[in-house]
Amino acid sequence: MIDGHTKVCGLIGNPVGHTMSPVIHNTLAELFSHNLAYVPFPVEKDVHQAVLGAYALDVLGLNVTVPYKSKVMEALSQVDPLAEKIGAVNTLVRTEEGFKGYNTDMPGLYRALCSEGIRLEGEKVILLGAGGAARAAAFMCAQWGAEQVYLLNRSYGKAQALAGEVKEKTGRDCICPMALGEYGNLPEEKFLAIQATSVGLYPDVDKAVIEEEAFYRKIHTGYDLVYKPANTRFMQLVKKQGGQACHGLKMLLYQGIIAYELWNGISVPEHMALQVYEKLKHKMGIGDEG
Repeated sequence: MIDGHTKVCGLIGNPVGHTMSPVIHNTLAELFSHNLAYVPFPVEKDVHQAVLGAYALDVLGLNVTVPYKSKVMEALSQVDPLAEKIGAVNTLVRTEEGFKGYNTDMPGLYRALCSEGIRLEGEKVILLGAGGAARAAAFMCAQWGAEQVYLLNRSYGKAQALAGEVKEKTGRDCICPMALGEYGNLPEEKFLAIQATSVGLYPDVDKAVIEEEAFYRKIHTGYDLVYKPANTRFMQLVKKQGGQACHGLKMLLYQGIIAYELWNGISVPEHMALQVYEKLKHKMGIGDEG
């Protein structure tokens, strides 16, 4: 029950009406019996003022979504080194001086992959995209020991810039930038593929960033960061060629869980994480096969 002692957390971004994050955080608050409520806050223009206002209103913590993950950094008192490296913040934690920024997307994705039995160490990876989600995935691959990452993007220049950044900030020269249409030049072997573009996201569900079957024959496992629909076109094409495929709902789950842990100074046990996951699936109408 909300009362005079209820702590408030929330999500800032634009738009935020579609968010599933309240399901994660309000379910965790219920499981832990925390007096905490999580709500979405649409921010039309001035994210700096929104952050200052949230701090003045004693908000415990915030998640940040598009289009503010980089812009919000200007409003923070501190930025965690990992978020600084990636150049994007998605979680704000209240401190005495102001909000401190973290990136839980990267560790959230790593936890999601691990929970699906997918390893990165020594793996050869195809990464599709070079936007915000792909940034987190590229740094994750470098940090967790992927042998080689072929970064395919419509704009070769953007892929090249991200590859250079990862090399400079991690000391690992493991990202090979390529134009999207050059996938035919990939080595003749099987890859883990991470789909980090917004192509195929609801309601545009009938598209994949690459449609040709020859590409999907190169994939042993496909992980789509898109989670709605639960069986994306990318996933369908991977499975059609005999590969395994997963959607991105567990990344959403774990990035949220890590944020909740940071706000409350706790560790969420895996059995609770799975309870929240079941609630998310139910909310989205995803069956047990998801």
